[in-house]
Amino acid sequence: SPLALWDICPLFKGVGWGMIIISGLVCIYYNIILTWVIYYLVLSFAARVPWDSCDNDFNTCNCTETRIEEHLRNLTEQLMPNFTWPANPRCNSSTPLHVNYSQTSSNEFWRYSVLKQSDGIDNLGSIHWGLLLSLIGAWLLIFACLCKGVKSVGKVVYVTATSPYLFLAILMVRNCMLPGSWEGIRFYITPVWSKLANLEIWHEAALQVFFALGPAWGGLITMSSFNKFKNNCYRDAIAVPIVNCLTSIFGGFVIFAVVGFMAHKTGKEVSDVVDKGPGLVFVAYPEAIAQMPVAPLWAILFFLMLITIGLDSQFGMFETMTSSFVDEFPRYLRKYKTPFVGLMCMVEFLLGLPLITQGGIYIFTIFDWFIGTFALCIIALFELIVICYVYGIHRFRADIELMLGYKPGHYWTVMWCGVTPLALVLILISIAANFTNPVLENYKFPPGSIAFGWLIGSISIIIIPVVAVYRIYKVGKGSLLERIRYLLRPSTDWGPPKDTLYNMRMGKLDNIVTSQTQPMLPIYPGSCSVPEGSATPGTSDVIIKDPIVD
Repeated sequence: SPLALWDICPLFKGVGWGMIIISGLVCIYYNIILTWVIYYLVLSFAARVPWDSCDNDFNTCNCTETRIEEHLRNLTEQLMPNFTWPANPRCNSSTPLHVNYSQTSSNEFWRYSVLKQSDGIDNLGSIHWGLLLSLIGAWLLIFACLCKGVKSVGKVVYVTATSPYLFLAILMVRNCMLPGSWEGIRFYITPVWSKLANLEIWHEAALQVFFALGPAWGGLITMSSFNKFKNNCYRDAIAVPIVNCLTSIFGGFVIFAVVGFMAHKTGKEVSDVVDKGPGLVFVAYPEAIAQMPVAPLWAILFFLMLITIGLDSQFGMFETMTSSFVDEFPRYLRKYKTPFVGLMCMVEFLLGLPLITQGGIYIFTIFDWFIGTFALCIIALFELIVICYVYGIHRFRADIELMLGYKPGHYWTVMWCGVTPLALVLILISIAANFTNPVLENYKFPPGSIAFGWLIGSISIIIIPVVAVYRIYKVGKGSLLERIRYLLRPSTDWGPPKDTLYNMRMGKLDNIVTSQTQPMLPIYPGSCSVPEGSATPGTSDVIIKDPIVD
């Protein structure tokens, strides 16, 4: 787990705690997205989707059934402010007038049926009971898939990891048959080279990589720890990003085909139809679905796809959190893994309740704005610095050789030691230079909510020096400098199990050759003796006389 990993450099074990904190916090609000998706999915099992008209109880007098009608009403109000529209036959005197501008039925469904949005974060209102049931369902689903740990996840991901491709393929074929879809695709694949000079584009792209591939979250560490010792991690580290990015590109075709259809229906430019954040998934895309034949079928496929994708992300983050605690406290938790997973699901569920109140969307925005931005970059930077410059890049490459039989090329050394840290520093500078307070439509967040956002966003970073100070104190003996030097060395538990190391040293596993003419394997504390006068174990790769080989 991200905690056990830091036996490589105990002083920086706080980096592992930071990964767990980020994963735990994101699990809270990420499952709210799954809650919304489940709510939409359940309501899609009907003869018609509920957001396709303005005849519902939640609709206001400003509701328009298409964006063309909305566009005309808004344009008329701008050009002729005193113009009075005829009475809306769908509107009665008891219907509240929530806004002074028109909006589509899908927008009103999202705002007044799903969120039941209040006027601000200081007015949380009541819990949405439909969302409460959906949230319970989401956490029960997580528990059912993770109750047995990686054994149950390994079976579930055969479905959740492959079914999105089937859904994407079906939606791609259907969307390309819509009028105007090719205009959206053309907009998607036409580059705007001037955007490359915008630093904000680069840091947004970097954050997308963090969220898509999962570095610095701890999930990759947790899941890869279940691999066999000789698993080809070199191959996986190349294949996974390629497959991931190709999937994202393919998903973009699916989405922009619908965006082009929306532009065609409204008479707008494609760039004017594109939305971001929850608006794209829960307003724009459902609106396009509502205008398709057999709309409920396409809605069910779309939201099922989102559930399978969301579950995969939740699996990684939640398993990171639970496995870390089990590894840290095996005496108390290892025998009770299933009850502990259930307890953590309950805790996360309770922490998520404020996000399904009427003011929950404001708390969600705070979470989304402050968690997983600068903190992820800082944690990734610490990871690189510790492994490359404290533990040592040559020893790290030798560790990989121990598993694969060969070392990664010098290209990787240059990337790990120079290019990637520099890129992360530039991204952090860009984030700081372009940072703005959270935005939700025209709502201005009060200072207290922004301070809360900084608190939850910084806690995963603050924990790093706190744990370092604690571990220095716990060493107990020696001067401050001696304690720090001691904690910068790998602990006695670091490295492969001794029986595995023994077999490798004896040449019983493939691709490992041990002789006095070959480079020696990296030295792990406790694995071999060190003659007087030789280097200290864990500080350099030295050739020594190995009692095991003797």
